[in-house]
Amino acid sequence: MHRDGPPEPSQKARMLAGDHYRVDEELLHELHSAHLLAEEYARQFLGDPEAAGKLLAELLGSVGERVVIRPPLYVDYGQYIHVGADTFINFGLVALDVAPITIGEQVRIGPNVQLLTPTHPLDAATRRDGWEAGAPIHIDDNVWIGGGAIVLPGVRIGRDSVVGAGAVVTKDVPPGVLVVGNPARIIRTL
Repeated sequence: MHRDGPPEPSQKARMLAGDHYRVDEELLHELHSAHLLAEEYARQFLGDPEAAGKLLAELLGSVGERVVIRPPLYVDYGQYIHVGADTFINFGLVALDVAPITIGEQVRIGPNVQLLTPTHPLDAATRRDGWEAGAPIHIDDNVWIGGGAIVLPGVRIGRDSVVGAGAVVTKDVPPGVLVVGNPARIIRTL
């Protein structure tokens, strides 16, 4: 029996490996399901906190104890987001999780923060053909991210650091510093 080698990985497997992939029917279904769960979570948040908590646990990959995420919450898949205990996330988080997003314990995230793991090819033809990729974001314990900040693909924010409101974080932030601006730069040690 002749074999041509191992089977081609699925688009989902390619996405999770950080390789270039295209959104196919399987991923489109998962996107749609996550959006419906996020909408239902928003509806239940004030009226039935227990039901909302169950929906959040279903939507996200993992949720620690005493986590508060104020809706609306916008995700791609949700299941690749992990949130540690005692974390507070204010209104309007955009967490595009084509790669894992890990949020540590006792993190504070202000309103309208964007955690963006997707990347797109610089080559126009490749981009036009629908290819994209992603790189994970990791936010260590006890980080505070001010309102309107944007964290780009592949960034790690170190423990006890603070990201100023409106900052655009383009590279790793070491532990225990304050970063501000676009691109974010260290202005002092904490």
